[in-house]
Amino acid sequence: MSAEKHRVIIKKVAVHGGGHHGGAWKIAYADFMTAMMAFFLVMWLLSISTPKQRAGIAEHFRMPLKVALSGGDKTSLSSSMIPGGGADIMASEGEVRKADPSEEELDAQRLADMKQKLDALIENSPVFKQFRSQILIDITTEGLRLQLVDSENRPMFDLASARVVPHMRAILRELGPKLNELPNKMTLSGHTDAIVYTNGDKAYGNWELSADRANASRRELVIGGMSESKVLRVVGLSDSMHLNNADPRNPINRRISIILLNRQTQERIERENSGDGAAMRAGVLKTAAHVAGSETTPISSTPPAPTQ
Repeated sequence: MSAEKHRVIIKKVAVHGGGHHGGAWKIAYADFMTAMMAFFLVMWLLSISTPKQRAGIAEHFRMPLKVALSGGDKTSLSSSMIPGGGADIMASEGEVRKADPSEEELDAQRLADMKQKLDALIENSPVFKQFRSQILIDITTEGLRLQLVDSENRPMFDLASARVVPHMRAILRELGPKLNELPNKMTLSGHTDAIVYTNGDKAYGNWELSADRANASRRELVIGGMSESKVLRVVGLSDSMHLNNADPRNPINRRISIILLNRQTQERIERENSGDGAAMRAGVLKTAAHVAGSETTPISSTPPAPTQ
């Protein structure tokens, strides 16, 4: 009887999980909704951003965290992808910018624009259109070159003369005002073919004829309205430079070449023929005399006074 009084009974309650799942799914769902909200917020910000702002954002995400915190060179300033950007991703300071065009580039563009204008003028003007085959325009290392060439059936000058024929006079006078549109100075060159000039005067040949034709062309340009100060040089080149080397007697070799000089060529010509150029040549002569041991004899452009 005493044994039954001290008996201990342990009851175990079984736990069934079918009716209760806990709250973990709510946390996962909340994280998902937060991520989606952040995603759509980023998409909205990108849609209203300018291309420059988007480029700045991309630059920001390309830089390392250490550089972002401490500052450093921007990626665009380095050939390596590692350095990253600076503290202010939108700042333009330190960025490599395209340099402003140089004076030479602007000058070249002006000459190219003038070539287009002259091409259009020749195609549309009644004065020029019928002589299109005798007008050549191109860009050379010296500038914009316009050549008026002779034709077998339509010469620019009277035979063996510097007298300008009427249609050539009309072309030059129409062209004169157009050349004033640029500040560039110009040169005129006269050319003949290889046929030797014979007119009973041995002192007058192709050199003199080509120079006279170039100067006669200058006069017609000025009469037409071109500023006389634009002309830097008028030269006669005889038959030393053929346009058709295969046939030196070809009429196309008889021509007038007008060059609107580019800035570099104009400055070189002016410098070589100015006082600076003379001083440089005098310096060369003095140096040569010094090397030859003649430094005691002064070099001067003034002739010595006659002896008494």
